[in-house]
Amino acid sequence: MKKKYRIKKNEEFQEVFQQGVSVANRQFVVYTLDRPEQPYFRIGLSVSKKLGKAVVRNRIKRYVRQCFLELKEEVAPGKDYVIIARQPAAEMGYAEVKKSLIHVLRKAGGLKKEAERRI
Repeated sequence: MKKKYRIKKNEEFQEVFQQGVSVANRQFVVYTLDRPEQPYFRIGLSVSKKLGKAVVRNRIKRYVRQCFLELKEEVAPGKDYVIIARQPAAEMGYAEVKKSLIHVLRKAGGLKKEAERRI
C-alpha cells in the first residue's frame, strides 16, 4: 500500500478521532472522516500491545492492509479511515478478518453503493 494511502501523523489520527464517526463490531472499530477534497481514501491502523507480541500485531496490520488493497475499488474515496483492532482479531485468519472488515465498513457506509450489492 502506497504511503499516500496511509495516515501516519498523530495529528491526523487525532483529527479523525475527534471529528469522525465511529462504528464497531466485535473485532474492529472504524472511525471515518469525510474529506471531499481528497480523491482517494487513506487508512490508519491501531493495534494495541494488549493483543499480543509484535508478530501478532504485525500480522493483524498486514491482513487489514491486504483487505483494503483487495477492496480498493469498492471502498468509497474521499474519506479517512482509522481501524482499531480488538482482542478477537488476534486469533482470526485472513478470511475472517476480511469478512469482519467488510461487515464493519458496510455499517460505517465506507463501501460504494454498487459494491455493497456485489460483496
